[in-house]
Amino acid sequence: MIADRTFVGLDVHARSVVACAIDAVTGEVSRARLTPGFEELWRWLQGFAGPVAVAYEAGPTGFGLGRFLTGRGMRCVVAAPSKITRAAGDRVKTDARDALLLARLLKMGELTAVAVPSIEAESARDLVRAREDCRSDLMSARHRLSKLLLRQGIVWSGGQAWTGAHDAWLRRQRFAEPARQLAFESAYETVAMTLARRDRLDAAIAVMAADSAFTPVVVRLGCLRGISTLTAFGLAVEIGDWHRLTGSTIGSYLGLTPTEASSGASRSQGSITKTGNTHARRLLVEAAWHHRRQNRAGKVMLDRWQQAPVAARLRGQEGNRRLHARWQRFDARGKRPVIANVAIARELAGWCWSLAVMD
Repeated sequence: MIADRTFVGLDVHARSVVACAIDAVTGEVSRARLTPGFEELWRWLQGFAGPVAVAYEAGPTGFGLGRFLTGRGMRCVVAAPSKITRAAGDRVKTDARDALLLARLLKMGELTAVAVPSIEAESARDLVRAREDCRSDLMSARHRLSKLLLRQGIVWSGGQAWTGAHDAWLRRQRFAEPARQLAFESAYETVAMTLARRDRLDAAIAVMAADSAFTPVVVRLGCLRGISTLTAFGLAVEIGDWHRLTGSTIGSYLGLTPTEASSGASRSQGSITKTGNTHARRLLVEAAWHHRRQNRAGKVMLDRWQQAPVAARLRGQEGNRRLHARWQRFDARGKRPVIANVAIARELAGWCWSLAVMD
């Protein structure tokens, strides 16, 4: 391996890039303020003695710069912002100081790199997150509509809400005041349009899940209860490369392990850390509730098993039995369900990992 000579830290923003370079031989420090254009940055980097290594923080500007530099043969580290160490007494934060800190940490090898997804994986992740945003928008729109009716003393009592019967009941609502009728129609239209948008995204995800690079992982994850096609595809694209994790580390990677404060003989654990990918953690927590019910395979589950390899099917059945047994033990001990469910989700993450990395 050829050791790098010049280490460059970049503080990247939408309209500017502040750069700082350290020559490991002479100790010379060079600074510059550049435009976000990749070509201008490349020309500036070409002026240093090589090999050159570059680092910048992962953020809203994405991974395009990292792919550009890597594609031209330059080592580029996209650093995890939460893992960057800063002095406790450092109260001055500027773009120039951030770039210098990145360059120094890169030189010492103390930066934790994030996994840079491929363009296909990033586009699939954008689709999944668009669906997640749509789910949140639909929930808010439904709340606004139901609370508008509640203020008028109108409450649905015909069974489960947001079904066909409930929708027909909503369309029959009329108000004497034109302003209130317009507000109701606007709220109802928002719900209908958001629901149609969610259905379009669901259809697109189903097509991609059935024929893409993520299909084998999606099929194997479907052997676990609570892991539908949408959930399996979301986990597959959000986690990406499962092989960089292990069954014992995936829980902490997703923030499902408890916080801890230990000193001497005292040891105190609190709520989960909630670090890592929020969307993947929510999917696992929601899926864990399914294992509380009796372990029976319905038609949908059997259909998913038929698509999976035999080894994945057997491992999925083993995981389903174990997770349901753990739920029973938690219930017998009187454990609070919300706390028990997080523990089940943490173990479910390990079972998902074992299926994802299965050959």
